[in-house]
Amino acid sequence: MAFEGLTSKLQETIKKLKGKGKLSEGDIKEAMREVKRALLEADVNFKIVKDFVKKVSEKCLGNEVMESLTPGQMVIKVVNDELTALMGKTESKINYSDTGITVIMLVGLQGAGKTTMCGKLALSLKKKNKKPLLVACDVYRPAAIKQLTVVGKSIDIPVFSMGDKVNPVDISRAAIEHAKNNDCNVVIVDTAGRLHIDEALMDELKNIKSNINPSEILLVVDSMTGQDAVNVAESFNNTLDINGVILTKLDGDTRGGAALSIRSMTGKPIKYVGLGEKMNDLEVFYPDRMASRILGMGDVLSLIEKAQSAIDEKEAKELGEKMLSQDFNFEDFLSMFKQVKKLGPIGKLLEMLPNNASTKMLQGVDLSNSDKELKKVESIIYSMTVKERKNPTLISSSSSRKKRIASGSGTSVQEINKLLKQFEMMRKSMKQMKDMQKMAKKGLFGKFPF
Repeated sequence: MAFEGLTSKLQETIKKLKGKGKLSEGDIKEAMREVKRALLEADVNFKIVKDFVKKVSEKCLGNEVMESLTPGQMVIKVVNDELTALMGKTESKINYSDTGITVIMLVGLQGAGKTTMCGKLALSLKKKNKKPLLVACDVYRPAAIKQLTVVGKSIDIPVFSMGDKVNPVDISRAAIEHAKNNDCNVVIVDTAGRLHIDEALMDELKNIKSNINPSEILLVVDSMTGQDAVNVAESFNNTLDINGVILTKLDGDTRGGAALSIRSMTGKPIKYVGLGEKMNDLEVFYPDRMASRILGMGDVLSLIEKAQSAIDEKEAKELGEKMLSQDFNFEDFLSMFKQVKKLGPIGKLLEMLPNNASTKMLQGVDLSNSDKELKKVESIIYSMTVKERKNPTLISSSSSRKKRIASGSGTSVQEINKLLKQFEMMRKSMKQMKDMQKMAKKGLFGKFPF
């Protein structure tokens, strides 16, 4: 989970402050020592940590916080505001060309995930009604061209290639002409990387830049390399004057030092973050939302946007109405299950919920096995006949049906019984919700001591 270590330490520190009715200067200093330690352990640059703690301390020691009726909440606000400022305040968008074709050049070291990121970015722009073209300019790494071709095919986006014997500068120039002739309005150039920064790599990238004049040069860096990612960003920026950064593997980075340091160290924004291996696992970087996640306050806006883009609105509405009726059955449950799966792994969704909400929802649940358990439920339902799915009572009253379903799904009769019980409880809860809605419409709640 991204920022896991930092989040838990900051939450622990803030919890101590929230438990106090009034804060003293000593309380603030002690809290700032903990914040400083947490940020350093998260691999944030020392100078940035020092400046951050100084700014937060000064604001927390001001009258607005010290004399507040809720000083703990005010401290959270100050920390949240400063974290947001540290990462860039607001989102940084792609600079599209006003006329003609927008050329985006992706650069970075080998192993950062540059080629895959080309595909993710192209898919993201395609969803915004752009018509991208992928360009294979990495003529050195074995199978790099083949990899980009496979990526492009998987997301139905064309790939321009001239093989591995042609100069990358010539390939990039020819690609832009090809894009003009084929109505592509965004060209994404996959450049070569190295295991380390060297003169030959930088000279080639500078030559490509001067020949194609890209609208955007985006540096792809592996967030899990921490301070090394920041050093790489500084080197590329000094040579190429990059427009922004794409952080990959943020879902596996429990520290988060790169995300918190890059903007301050380079002056260049983080534009996107990679949060998984699938082509859809790319998110626009919102500093305010990321700060909220770090502090355990969730990111409900991103969750809503994710749901809106992945779930069919009409189907979701019909399903919601069905759930509140007594006709809800395992066929409907399967439809609901498919909708939820479109949003991605359960663990990632829960990261977007406020910490207290997700904790209450998951008391006693082993999150590490959540997706495995969901697959088991899906397997059980698929092992039922259509008649059984539409009428679950047929299963409840028949031991032979339970045995057949257990055998077909590779589970046990006990697990079938457990699912039937959970399903019935869910139906009862939905009925209660429907009844409460009716009572609310009739204005009857005032008559009951709730």
